[in-house]
Amino acid sequence: MKVWEFILQKKISSSRVILLYVLESKGSSPGRQGFKMAVSSDGDFCGSIGGGIMEHKFVELAKSRLLIPEEDPEVVKQFHEKSAKKNQSGMICSGEQTIFLYEIKEHEIAAINNLIVSMKANRNGTLHLNIDDMSFTDEVPHHPFYLEIAEDYSSFHFEEKTGLKNSLHIVGGGHSALALSKLMSSMDFYIHVYDERVGLNTIDENSFAHEKHIVSSYAALGSLIPNGDNVYVVIMTFGYRTDDIAVRSLLGKEFKYIGLLGSQKKIEKMFEDYQSEDIDTSLLKKIKAPIGLFIKSETVEEIAVSIAAEIILYKNTNQ
Repeated sequence: MKVWEFILQKKISSSRVILLYVLESKGSSPGRQGFKMAVSSDGDFCGSIGGGIMEHKFVELAKSRLLIPEEDPEVVKQFHEKSAKKNQSGMICSGEQTIFLYEIKEHEIAAINNLIVSMKANRNGTLHLNIDDMSFTDEVPHHPFYLEIAEDYSSFHFEEKTGLKNSLHIVGGGHSALALSKLMSSMDFYIHVYDERVGLNTIDENSFAHEKHIVSSYAALGSLIPNGDNVYVVIMTFGYRTDDIAVRSLLGKEFKYIGLLGSQKKIEKMFEDYQSEDIDTSLLKKIKAPIGLFIKSETVEEIAVSIAAEIILYKNTNQ
């Protein structure tokens, strides 16, 4: 949101602004799809398209374009390797990225303001980019990004799902949930926390979650947490019984990730009970248990790091 606020502020102060937007990235490109930055005619800039010499080059390019009358928008592909015959970025990390340079027009200020209002309200919408136009709608797209582009880059249509693209549902509002909420609040996740206990101090202290739900029973979770390939669930209640209720309420639902916090012994006992009841093994295999990457975590903060790292792994790979 900082980039859009920067653009709005500069346009209101009558500065010209160029948006640099990564439409597509492949391989080890440091600038991933959706990375963006803005450069204004007063020499100021905000955001990032990947950093390094490549970003410096594009900032200087944008500054030079702002010294002359408005030029046509441009789509530029960059290759991050010295063996490339053309469009070398100056980086050697391999991969490639496609960058759109677009000067924001006066009539687009209203769309940018609407986008910012939507994001501040934690709503989703759609940013539309074309070779000669930028707009925003409140309609929520099905996918985080969509790109249709001509082979010669002369035309394209791009859509980005604005706002937080993923949802994290933390079942259990104790100390571990507070630490995890704090860590994940700086990432692209809308955070829900659920607990049965009224007046729990760690729920009251949790200013990082977007929504906090007190439920009469964890058995209600199945109707509260939606399916989705951008939905992540972490079960970390205060005991075996409540973990069991939460797991049973969510069995059969489709999430990008679902994990269960607990000792290996506790989880083995729980899963043995499920298998003795002839619960479908394929459903149990979807649950990551014990949760988190194995880094010998001891404190609640370290546990939160291990869980967050595993969630990021699932988000960015086809786990």
